Amino acid sequence: MDRNVPFPVIAVVGLGTMGTGIAEVLARAGREVIGIDVSEAAAAQAVGALERSTARAVERERLTDAERRDVLTRFRTYSDIQAAADADLVIEVVPESEELKREVFAALDRVLRPEAIVATGTNALSVTRLAADSAHPERVLGLHFFNPAPAMKLVEVVSSVLTDPQAVQSVTALARELGKEPVAVGDRPGFVADGLLFGYLNQAAAMYESKYATREDIDAAMRLGCGLPMGPLALLDLIGVDTARTVLEAMYKASRDRLHAPAPILGHLSAAGLTGRKAGRGFYTYEAPGSPTVVDDAETPAQHSGGAQAREVRSVGIAGSGTMASGIAEVFAKGGYDVVLAARSLEKAESAKARIAKSLQRSVDKGRMSAAARETALERISPVGSLDGLAEADLAVEAVAEDLAVKQQLFATLDKICKPGAVLATTTSSLPVIACARATSRPQDVIGMHFFNPAPAMKLVEIVRTVLTADDVHATVREVTGKLRKHPVDCGDRAGFIVNALLFPYLNNAVKMVQEHYATPDAIDAAMKLGGGYPMGPFELLDVVGLDVSLAIERVLHREFRDPGLAPAPLLEHLVAAGCLGRKTGRGFREYAKR
Repeated sequence: MDRNVPFPVIAVVGLGTMGTGIAEVLARAGREVIGIDVSEAAAAQAVGALERSTARAVERERLTDAERRDVLTRFRTYSDIQAAADADLVIEVVPESEELKREVFAALDRVLRPEAIVATGTNALSVTRLAADSAHPERVLGLHFFNPAPAMKLVEVVSSVLTDPQAVQSVTALARELGKEPVAVGDRPGFVADGLLFGYLNQAAAMYESKYATREDIDAAMRLGCGLPMGPLALLDLIGVDTARTVLEAMYKASRDRLHAPAPILGHLSAAGLTGRKAGRGFYTYEAPGSPTVVDDAETPAQHSGGAQAREVRSVGIAGSGTMASGIAEVFAKGGYDVVLAARSLEKAESAKARIAKSLQRSVDKGRMSAAARETALERISPVGSLDGLAEADLAVEAVAEDLAVKQQLFATLDKICKPGAVLATTTSSLPVIACARATSRPQDVIGMHFFNPAPAMKLVEIVRTVLTADDVHATVREVTGKLRKHPVDCGDRAGFIVNALLFPYLNNAVKMVQEHYATPDAIDAAMKLGGGYPMGPFELLDVVGLDVSLAIERVLHREFRDPGLAPAPLLEHLVAAGCLGRKTGRGFREYAKR
């Protein structure tokens, strides 16, 4: 044993999935690891899991046989807390029960040396309260690993007002040595990553419970629309519905924010024992308890067939010449449709077609399409300088500025120009589709078709029905979306639809964290990328989207749902008022080099 390395002997109390993963990380980093669990079966499972994971590492040539033997030798398991007496650091990861954790801390006080550090792995309970009950509160901190611990890079290091700064420094250094990215945070339920993640998961559960959208569509929308590794309901099943409810109860107790009040369905599922993958059933049904394989159940949607007959669509009209209009026109042309691209002038329409030509050429250069396919797609696009060119379109798609008055005027014009039976679609991301529909004499023909930017690359299309949309119009747009090789999700006509209604409250809550000086934008971005698997941190995303655009969407959500928790963070409003709108102005939450 090398006493010159920091924390040469570390005890892990609680050998569930998380404790076992942490023990593996420590043993492979050269530490003597004392695994403690009252259940002999849990201890045996932990040893077996370490044997299997190190055997895989040898097969992949990441460990030698000798190194594997050393790792296995360094991990010993016990059922008595007395075994922790020689530990320099104890990491507690027993179930999320304050009473149970207090019992563990009291037992550790009786056996540990005064200089030993005690870290709790909680993400829902107060580190300060646990420390206050300890004989040595100065040595207590939080050390929150993410599951699976060997793979996930993020570790949140949580200090209370009682924690010795030296203890924080020492544990932070250890985390870095383990190859992790430590983020320093203060003591509040959920800390950074889970504090943002669980509010979003809770809203997704409430959205499903209200029958606004199916579980499959909610999950697909967030995966395809935001690039997330898992949809929120599948993630709740993985985390455990009961665990999520416990975390949210703690968050609500601290914040009194209704967005953190657990959705009733979480309590109902928990009470029924439908706690997710571990039980074999939660929001989804699984092949067996613990299995990741989803199987069909009573809620699995039938394939869309046998319903209303779709209208024939051969030609498509696009109203607009901006980035979204150009991208959507490209998508339809590549999908085999004849496209009329109508702008306020022929020059603008031709300029939009030129951008499409460049975009298609990039696809050719990257080997994603042939030069012949590029030419064929371009030939399908006819630029015109007037909406009159959309007279014979079977489907007219509006893609102009996100201004309700502008869109209503456009739809009133389309109503006069387009032939009877044409489907009229708006690409709005935040405005009421019904308001566009009522600007026409045929609201039954109007539907939302929300593409995501960049339209050629993003697979998701939110199909938004109003209370007046005809069934055959809905069937038509679903069929067309499928032919475009996009993934359609159905939702009703309310602010934010699926993606923005879940995404922007999460972004707003991140701004509130910075506003309250709880964490920095850099720390929060790192936490969400490393701990949540997000492709971009919230502040990176806000600066890309534009703070003014984000503020406008948040105001729409707040106005629609009247929830105080959805009120835009004052810091966001102040930055927008100051002209700090993100990358497009060179400054938002960060500063950018001028182009």
